[in-house]
Amino acid sequence: MKQPKWIESIEFTHHWEPGFWVERGWNRVAQMHTTSVIDTIAVDTAIIGADNHKLVPISGIAHAGARGISKVEVKVDNVPWEEALMRTPLSPPTWVMWRFDWPFFPGKHTLSVRCYDGNGALQIALPSPPEPDGATGLSDRSVIPGYLTGQ
Repeated sequence: MKQPKWIESIEFTHHWEPGFWVERGWNRVAQMHTTSVIDTIAVDTAIIGADNHKLVPISGIAHAGARGISKVEVKVDNVPWEEALMRTPLSPPTWVMWRFDWPFFPGKHTLSVRCYDGNGALQIALPSPPEPDGATGLSDRSVIPGYLTGQ
């Protein structure tokens, strides 16, 4: 939330003073919320599974700052959450790439993703805007065979 760019000067003080973003109403601590995103739904490049069932790769990223990510789950429509596969991140503070091979069946579907930080705390599902404390909410996508729409 408060990534410094183009630092022009530094002033040292013996006491705390609000910085640029805090003066504008943003959170003082600015700890990133646990977040996950659906980036790709490969409807046109499905995999045929061992039982000749069509599997559609769904993938994305998850992040929780230095807390890391312990688990990512995907939900299709109203079925229970299922665990996705995660790549080993380069380090705890880096984004984690995840993948879920969805057993596809025709029709319109809603896909959702959520994750848990390295301490096991679940991502906040309730949407909130970025200001003043950082955005929250789940990443959802509607899928109609051949078409994708963001929600």
